[in-house]
Amino acid sequence: MGSLVVTQKDQFTAMRRVLNTNVDGNVNVMYALTAIKGVGRRYSNLVLKKADVDLSKRAGELTQDEAERIVDIIQNPLQYKIPKWFLNRQKHRTTGEYSQLVSNAVDNSLREDLERMKKIRLHRGVRHAQNLRVRGQHTKTTGRGGRTVGVSKKK
Repeated sequence: MGSLVVTQKDQFTAMRRVLNTNVDGNVNVMYALTAIKGVGRRYSNLVLKKADVDLSKRAGELTQDEAERIVDIIQNPLQYKIPKWFLNRQKHRTTGEYSQLVSNAVDNSLREDLERMKKIRLHRGVRHAQNLRVRGQHTKTTGRGGRTVGVSKKK
């Protein structure tokens, strides 16, 4: 069953490119934006409310103007009064800035953070370098990387 909103065929876009990510046009806008790395459901919901976009729309039904507003709010959240605690990069180590990382910036910052931890021989960095569990899990019996260990049967 289709949506109750009737749109013209020339306005609908099946696949839309937003922030270097393919966004499915057939999905609800709020959930379609979650395909962008660094944008979750709650952040997507907040961005759409700030952009005054109807939450019941499909992503393919967005106008060019609405799409540009959404991208601008995602990239500059503090200018649109999105609270600092809502952002995914709070108080950057060197600059002290609060920002929302999206797309490739998420991967880059994670890689930089891991490299810094390895370089200063932080415990977390050492565990990452050795491909071991980092967050305090038990490793005596689990996570052995495919080797099967067991008791051999007597014949």
